[in-house]
Amino acid sequence: MRTLLIIVLMGMLAAAGYFAYAAMTVEGEPIPTEGYVALALGAGFSALVGIGLMMLLFFSSRRGYDEPPHFK
Repeated sequence: MRTLLIIVLMGMLAAAGYFAYAAMTVEGEPIPTEGYVALALGAGFSALVGIGLMMLLFFSSRRGYDEPPHFK
């Protein structure tokens, strides 16, 4: 069973590698400068949102907001 799982996962890895290679070798015009700017802004914004959410997670954990309620 484990061998079958490894074979399936290796096949999926090979397929992902093939599709990545095929996507990188597509002929056409290069990305314009505006495309690179949009890509950089999108990646920066995504990183900023991820960092902010992780900060909120640590803040709420340290303040005890994640604790279950204690009824007396």
